[in-house]
Amino acid sequence: MNDKINFLLLALFALSASAKQNVVFILADDMSRDTWGAYGGQDCKTPNIDQLAKDGIRFDRAYCTVAMCAPFRQELYTGRSPWRTGTLPNHSKSVSGTKSIVHYLKPLGYRVALLGKSHVGPNECYPFERLGDVSKREDANPETMDKAKAFLDDCKKTKNPFCLFIGSHDSHAPFTTGDPSAYDAQKIKVPPYWVDTPELREVMIQYYAEITNFDRLVGMMRKELEKRNLWKNTIFMVCSEQGTQLPFAKWTCYDNGLHTGLVAHWPSRAKPGSVIKELISTADITPSLVNELGGKLQKGTVDGKSFLDLLANKNEPIHQYVYGAFTNCRIIDNRERIYPIRSIRNKRYSLIYNPNHESKTSNVTLTQALKMIEDSTTKPKELNPTGSWVAKASKSKNEQELVHKLHNRDEFELYDLQKDPFEMENVAGDPNCQKIQMKLKNALMAKLKALGDRDPISTEKGFVSTVSKKGKKN
Repeated sequence: MNDKINFLLLALFALSASAKQNVVFILADDMSRDTWGAYGGQDCKTPNIDQLAKDGIRFDRAYCTVAMCAPFRQELYTGRSPWRTGTLPNHSKSVSGTKSIVHYLKPLGYRVALLGKSHVGPNECYPFERLGDVSKREDANPETMDKAKAFLDDCKKTKNPFCLFIGSHDSHAPFTTGDPSAYDAQKIKVPPYWVDTPELREVMIQYYAEITNFDRLVGMMRKELEKRNLWKNTIFMVCSEQGTQLPFAKWTCYDNGLHTGLVAHWPSRAKPGSVIKELISTADITPSLVNELGGKLQKGTVDGKSFLDLLANKNEPIHQYVYGAFTNCRIIDNRERIYPIRSIRNKRYSLIYNPNHESKTSNVTLTQALKMIEDSTTKPKELNPTGSWVAKASKSKNEQELVHKLHNRDEFELYDLQKDPFEMENVAGDPNCQKIQMKLKNALMAKLKALGDRDPISTEKGFVSTVSKKGKKN
């Protein structure tokens, strides 16, 4: 009799597990959303991502809080803001007691795994099943698929639903994968927010090659799920992470940095080709997944909000604003440079606050340009993209302004994203924009005060002091 009862219980568990939705989330690395065809990209080849957007959902106003790898990923996996997890600087680890999606899904019977790039810690906060990292030096797609298939096979044996995060290295410099010969450096279009030089174009085709390689991984994983008859029961999400390390994206609070690409297949939740136009945050992804998969989060557990109602065509905003932050410390070549940036956005305007605007910002990709500007006798053996901007002999007024903007920012920058999606014209001094500027400024300052970040310069000095005392070299 006991054997029969045990058999029935096991059968019921197996049935319950098979009825639960699975999750596969594929994350790129320093990839700007405007390269994807789904977001209007014209030169870069992303057919699998574009098809996913046509078949499923495209999020038009998804934003991260910090345009750097470690803060982005810890916000994604926890649903908590970087202020709360203590991860405003790059290469930082979450404070003790931080809980992640693993803690919320494991009690529901899920196996929660991480394959590829991690860049989060400590393990107590992110106790994923670690399936191992993959190569950055060569195409890692075959290796990634082998490890993913092995995990899916094992989940089938154990009869567990799964939540698999795949962190690709593609589109993070140095660019080593993909096929640059598939692109013609002379024919691609250089965006208006960059200075057109041969050096930039050469890097762009290497960057595009890695994006296309990432897109192939998306297609391979989708085909594998379809082959296993799992597609109809799997939430499949693809995210670009923050923007490229090329200028005015990663390491900034500009739209090119914080505005993330996010497309998804979400069974039974939205019509094919759905477009979500409301503001969402990276921190909203974990609560949305947990709620969808049957979990209940206590109030205050996360900072993000579930966007499930948006998927059901209930167009009530879940955020009036999204916020951004940047800290210059702990970045190669500029570990002790004090240059915090904070930002606030609504659906139309972005306001960027540079408290230490009288100084200069920089990062590893801007170092060469800064040395050339500060010492005209500096002659690098090989120019990188920003160095080539400085060296360009016939700079137009627009190009001169872009070169100046590399390291110099106004205290406040206000952009009308409806009229100026590339944030080329700072209208902070426009009398016609004073009302919206003051409204956004007041909201931003109130938020920073509530977060204990009322004085971002002091906040950043604290980070630098901590690094200096510990002698870190990350």
